Amino acid sequence: MSNTTPTSNGKPISDETLDRLSDQAETGYDVDALRRASGRRPMGSAAARVVPVRLDPELEEALRRRAESEYSTSSTVIRDALRAWLETA
Repeated sequence: MSNTTPTSNGKPISDETLDRLSDQAETGYDVDALRRASGRRPMGSAAARVVPVRLDPELEEALRRRAESEYSTSSTVIRDALRAWLETA
């Protein structure tokens, strides 16, 4: 009988994959190799903080369009714009 339990990305796990993973688990893992750093990497000298701002619908739409045109995120566009403005102030 096939295992129909999906992975976190929704793909089903085959019996062969399940057997292989089970065999690996039984032989043991290198715990240090499995560890990964938790959380996001710092963006600057320390952990970043969230600063909420209010945007009117038109400004939010302009921000969304700019982020899409640069294949970026709204947060990155805002940070870049703020840095550029602070350098000239």
